[in-house]
Amino acid sequence: MKKIIVQALCCLIATTGIAQTPKSYSSADILQELKKLEVFGSVLYIAAHPDDENTRLLGYLANERKFRTGYLSLTRGDGGQNLIGDEQGIELGMIRTQELLAARRMDGAEQFFTRAYDFGFSKSPEEALKIWGHDRILSDVVWIIRKFQPDVIITRFPTTGEGGHGHHTASAILAGEAFDAAADSSKFPEHFKYGVKPWQPKRLFWNTFNFGGNNTTRDDQLKIDVGMYNSILGKSYGEIAAESRSQHKSQGFGVPAQRGESFEYFSLIKGEKATKDLMDDVDITSGRMQLKPEHKTTYDNDVKQLIENYNPVKPANTVEQLSQLVEFLWSVLINSTDSKTYNDFGKTNQIHSLLGKTAGFFMEATVNNQLNVTGDSLKYTVQFNNRMGLPVQTAQVSIFGNTIVFDPSAPNVTSIKTGTHFIPKEQAATQPYWLDFAMEPGAFKIPNQQRIGAPELPTATALFQVRIHDHQYSFSQPVYYKYTDPVRGELYEQPQFVNPAFVNVNPTLIIFSNNKKNQKRSVEFPVQFNKDLNEKLVFKTKFNGQQQNIYDSVTTVTKAGKRIFKMELNSDSFPANSNNYLTGQLEAASLQEPQMYSLAKIAYNHIPELYYQYAQRARVLKMDLNIAGTHIGYINGAGDKVPQALIQMGYTVTMLNEKDISPANLKQFDAIITGVRAYNTNLWLSGVSGILNDYVKNGGVLLVQYNTNNNAGPLRQKIGPYPFTL
Repeated sequence: MKKIIVQALCCLIATTGIAQTPKSYSSADILQELKKLEVFGSVLYIAAHPDDENTRLLGYLANERKFRTGYLSLTRGDGGQNLIGDEQGIELGMIRTQELLAARRMDGAEQFFTRAYDFGFSKSPEEALKIWGHDRILSDVVWIIRKFQPDVIITRFPTTGEGGHGHHTASAILAGEAFDAAADSSKFPEHFKYGVKPWQPKRLFWNTFNFGGNNTTRDDQLKIDVGMYNSILGKSYGEIAAESRSQHKSQGFGVPAQRGESFEYFSLIKGEKATKDLMDDVDITSGRMQLKPEHKTTYDNDVKQLIENYNPVKPANTVEQLSQLVEFLWSVLINSTDSKTYNDFGKTNQIHSLLGKTAGFFMEATVNNQLNVTGDSLKYTVQFNNRMGLPVQTAQVSIFGNTIVFDPSAPNVTSIKTGTHFIPKEQAATQPYWLDFAMEPGAFKIPNQQRIGAPELPTATALFQVRIHDHQYSFSQPVYYKYTDPVRGELYEQPQFVNPAFVNVNPTLIIFSNNKKNQKRSVEFPVQFNKDLNEKLVFKTKFNGQQQNIYDSVTTVTKAGKRIFKMELNSDSFPANSNNYLTGQLEAASLQEPQMYSLAKIAYNHIPELYYQYAQRARVLKMDLNIAGTHIGYINGAGDKVPQALIQMGYTVTMLNEKDISPANLKQFDAIITGVRAYNTNLWLSGVSGILNDYVKNGGVLLVQYNTNNNAGPLRQKIGPYPFTL
């Protein structure tokens, strides 16, 4: 029985977000969780992107109604805008994944994704479903419904197009199809070998809206006030929603808190009609577990007593009752012959998790370095503190294949143990799991069915086992890298397993003109070594199917050392109107395999540090290229890579700041270009608009790129000599 508890808990822990500081739980948090033991019921909200979700409704459902609540975003938002940097594509998707997880930590809902890639704006749902692969993404939605087992599904958008984006409409279409398919055993039967079963939600709603000048709410729709105040949390749901939505910082979605009545409207799409509540005719009591009457009574009474006897000053007094309750529930469920669902074993996992929170144990596993090289060793530290002085009989932790025993007898004394782990050469480098394989057209490739839906996975976990009241309980914790920032204090990041060397390319874009012969460009391959080497190194480049050794010599390099390998490209080697890719790789006898990957790092204060490893390559274009002028002044915006492209075309590019904008200085430029969203991010542009307009009046060229005029990027500056509205 204990083995099943451990496995179930590990599955839950593995899908939780990895924060920069692990969450601690107050007495109020624990009381809120205790009250959730009385409620059975689940709601799944479905839309297309991060930030599409209704955070006020999610907060209300998860905390006021205490339902298990989830948000399924079909994509990770890879194709959206980025107001804080120049990351696009999968890098932006990584950022928005973390922002979405931060939002869920605010509103209390769970987070899920499909394999769909956000390829940018889509004019129609047909286009979106064709690019994603209709059946592929439908399978994912069905899989998540079968795992999550929602009683009610709610979509943000309708199937009729009022959402204004093909992805939005497609999310509603897939939700409707999955509502039926999840209950059909003939649909996606390959799911069933992983333990899920057909599942029929009670009803499907569209959460109608009134925004963007489009009011889809009506008086005959189901109407629910979600604006009330939660005295345990000390916040209204409008305040929680603002905190949650404001986590979408890359989208500029900070919003003010709202208080007071706030109504949500729901239009029934499929299923049984509801007249008073989302859960009309849905059993949200412990009767869902199909226990014998006497066992149901015992469960209800025990939970009631837990809540009534809860002492917020001494939450640990609840541990023994929780221990008895979880053991009782497991025994009756295991011995029952009835088919079991999440509503059965899910409650045991909730109780088990609560036991760890109320006990106040401090359990931590960390490594000494954030980047840990395969084929090398790492040092780790594990800690256990019985802070409340509970009668702990034994405590131990399993980490990297080692078991370490603590001395838990003394109350509020931290037992600290250290160890060393050798990382095998065969150890795969750490990667966001959806990037483990090259993308398929329109979607990420995730061969492991059981990973589909998870927001992320930890690099490594440590399993703490504590014996108390003659029962052993297991708690899975992510392994962190911990450090102290002089400004921000103690921080936790996910450790990374990395390759022995990183191979980079500079520049990553090379442009040749069809009209010129014998054009030459130098390419550098900077290699960073993560371990000492003293042997023959071979560096190879590859393009157009041809491989070339550009270095072959016995070399001594040290850890953290760098070496730059160079080659020269000639335009005559490339056919006209061609698109080519140049890559490099390092080989050595002691390395497990050729080194060809670069390490990308994404760092912003509001999210954990993010890393991914990829084969960096230089794109070599040969094309018709006719340029006018030679010197361009560039005013940066939110971040883009246009200047690099201009340089490759043959322009001289000078980056301009506010102090550089003067009539005399601008005379040297053939054109001035403002970067993407420059007028959204540089308030000083309003003060130099007259100078820029005079530059144009005197014959100069001013090219203004993309700007926005909405909450994400309000436009406060005048663009151009004549008034117009974005």
